[in-house]
Amino acid sequence: MFSKLLGIGVICVSFALAWLMLDLQQFSETALNLPEPGIDYTLEPGTSLGVLAKDLENRGLISNSMYLRVIARWSGLGKRIKAGEYRIKPGTTPSALLEQLVSGKVNTYNITLVEGWNFRQMLKSVRSNKSLSHTLNGLTSAQIMARLGFKDKHPEGRFLADTYNFPKGTTDLALLKRAFEAMQNLLQKEWDTRDKALPFKNPYQALILASIVEKETALPQERPLIAGVFIRRLQKKMRLQTDPTVIYGMGDKYKGNIRRKDLRTDTPYNTYTRRGLTPTPISMPGRDAIRAVMHPTPGKALYFVAKNQGDGSHYFSDNLKQHNKAVRKYQLKR
Repeated sequence: MFSKLLGIGVICVSFALAWLMLDLQQFSETALNLPEPGIDYTLEPGTSLGVLAKDLENRGLISNSMYLRVIARWSGLGKRIKAGEYRIKPGTTPSALLEQLVSGKVNTYNITLVEGWNFRQMLKSVRSNKSLSHTLNGLTSAQIMARLGFKDKHPEGRFLADTYNFPKGTTDLALLKRAFEAMQNLLQKEWDTRDKALPFKNPYQALILASIVEKETALPQERPLIAGVFIRRLQKKMRLQTDPTVIYGMGDKYKGNIRRKDLRTDTPYNTYTRRGLTPTPISMPGRDAIRAVMHPTPGKALYFVAKNQGDGSHYFSDNLKQHNKAVRKYQLKR
């Protein structure tokens, strides 16, 4: 009698195990209950497998949290899941979801730091980006540089204009550090291959001029030409006499128009009243502007004036007489 009961019990257990295995297999191969576009799911750092499984079940994405835990442990994936925000697409099965969470292929976002922006404009863009984790709000420029580990450096022009991809939750400090290091690396690379006889004592001086070139023209083909003009003026001890430096020195006083009075008002950045480079960069230069000051176009031109033809181009002159004639033609329309 006992042996019969034991046999029946073994058969029942076998059937139960077989049913469980079939049910588990069906669960692992059944797509999650997702809306048509899919969802973005954030796995917080430190989240355990059990908490993850229960959360998915509570959201109605899976039918059985225990089954997910079993699959994860059998496959060895349970202890390898990585935090982050993931895009879960329709058709994803529990097994595929676990592999996705282990892969670490999280959603990426981006921010573009625009050539010619000053530090304030750049910081405004960073602070308005909702995908970054903000840790620098309320800090001054000097405090931000101290957080970056460069408390004695002026922030202007120190960050490379580029598009940066990052996972959600990246801190604003980490992003700025990437942009700062990218600029340092690019500047040193260009400095090491620069033309000879340039009037720069160090890469920072080249960065200052690159920031001025960046503000003077948006035409890539003109940047080496304008760099050449400024470099020759520096070599001849001539004032640079460039409006963007005056505007930068005016700060909040600039209302969209430069008057003669502004050109005569001395500030550390007024290149009409002071010789040489400005104390710091005036903008965030891009790669082309940096390369232009390291490899300027040779020639004799010492002046340039905007043609006002709608394309942003300039007319270049070798001497003051030619320049004044160009000013009359293109600016005064005489």
